[in-house]
Parts: sequence; C-alpha cells; structure tokens
Amino acid sequence: MGGIWNSLLDETIAKQMPEGYIMRSLEKEDYHKGYLHLLSQLTTVGEISFDKFSERFDWIQSHPDVYVCVVIEELQTKTIVATGNIMIERKFIHECANCGHIEDIVVSDKMRGKGFGKYIIEQLTQIGKRIGCYKIILSCVQDKVGFYEKCGFKPKSVSMGLYLQ
Repeated sequence: MGGIWNSLLDETIAKQMPEGYIMRSLEKEDYHKGYLHLLSQLTTVGEISFDKFSERFDWIQSHPDVYVCVVIEELQTKTIVATGNIMIERKFIHECANCGHIEDIVVSDKMRGKGFGKYIIEQLTQIGKRIGCYKIILSCVQDKVGFYEKCGFKPKSVSMGLYLQ
C-alpha cells in the first residue's frame, strides 16, 4: 500500500492501539486477512475474487484525495478486526469546501467493546480535518446513534436511500 494514505494517519491515535494490534491504511493483502469477511458483518458483500478486489483497490489507491480506508489488524492472527472509510466530496457551497462522508464502519463481533470503533472514527475525523473538510457526516441505524453521539456526532436531518440493485 502506498505511503500516500499512511501519511494522512494521525500517529497519536494509531499509537493508542492495545498491544498486538496496529491501525493502518488498507492494503491489497488485506483481502487474505479477512477484510471482506469483516465487511460481511455489516452488509452484503457478495462474491469478490482477488482480481476484482485488486482492481477496486487500485482505483481507490489512485484517488487518495477522495477515498481513504483505515483498518485495525490483530497481528497474532493477521486478521482485520475493524475498518472504516472516509470519502471526500468537493462542493461549490461554502466557498468550494470539502465535506467528509464516513462509511462502512464495522468492528468484528469478537472484538467489540475494546474501543476499536471509537479509534476508527477518531482517525477518520482527523483525516477529514487534515484534508480540510468543513464538516463530516455519516448515516447509521437507530441503535448506533448513541455510539456516534459519544464520538461527537449529532443527529441532523434525515438520511434516505434509493437502492437501485
């Protein structure tokens, strides 16, 4: 994985990981470390070959100013146990400001309660600040509102979706 994403990480947050865990940017080899299995605890992933994963990873990596993915790896098992993304929207409003969209936050059901979700949100928020976002938004299910409020987010508006597939 290129150093472009890692250069955006806030080391003070990354160093808060418990012993045996590391926070870093997504790497292509994470396909083999259970990244997609972890995402399947959040939503439908489907069948994705390593080639298809690599193609998408290469596209994402070629747009580091648009999309950043952070993971936490358990070093002993070489398993991805938490992840989240921030996508940067370039706007005309607010004098051509940037808006961060946090997406796909998931912590392995076996690792919940260790603070990994909070660390991922803190890291993505810092990345948004470093990129110059004027705000960072996310959508979540109702039973996760309390968690995100503890991370400094406030309910605002209504999130809606139109699923085309």
